[in-house]
Amino acid sequence: MLAKRLILILLFALTPLLAFASSNADHPVSPEMGLQMLTEGNLRYSLGQSTHPNISFSRRLLTTTEGQAPYATVIACSDSRVPVEILFDQGVGDLFVVKVAGNVADTDEIGSAEYGVDHLGTPVLMVLGHTYCGAVTAVTTGAEVHGSIPKLVDNIIPAVEKAKLALPNAEKTELITKATDENIWQAIEDILTKSHAIAERAIAGKVVVVGAKYDILSGKVEILGSHPR
Repeated sequence: MLAKRLILILLFALTPLLAFASSNADHPVSPEMGLQMLTEGNLRYSLGQSTHPNISFSRRLLTTTEGQAPYATVIACSDSRVPVEILFDQGVGDLFVVKVAGNVADTDEIGSAEYGVDHLGTPVLMVLGHTYCGAVTAVTTGAEVHGSIPKLVDNIIPAVEKAKLALPNAEKTELITKATDENIWQAIEDILTKSHAIAERAIAGKVVVVGAKYDILSGKVEILGSHPR
């Protein structure tokens, strides 16, 4: 037990020196395999057949001593109904998750995604929106928000404007649904235009950047694919 503690102390001491080292090596999981793993995990979850992998002490010990090697970076909404590892039936060290209200991609989120994609070398980057998103609904309906929230949700405004342009006569529910989709694409657009590191890895085929939408009632994730534009 003492030897184990000494090893862990040494590892924690070295971690700050290694944390921001960029990854040039290819991840053992390919982009195609990563998407398949996410799809299969979500299928298990939505059918009530989750296997709950990689949650044992041995997994925690392995990821502590060997470091993390997640295969997907996921930018998702902070909504408590969107528990990313659970809905993809993944465990400790499998996913690098960035959660923020409205799954927007501003400076902090893009920087976090760069850490996952460029430094940890995840072969998948997913922006995950969801049905009944409060942030998208608030911007779409013009709801009054306070404090720091206006500066958070202003990233959603371009998506709502695109939705209104595409569906000028839409009912509120239809418009919110369209804005939810556009908000996913807006986040991807913000990432690829503001992050040279991620864009370069995408061009090189080292990472696939996809949008996806989670239905909080059915439990199913729809992979929307790459940015349509």
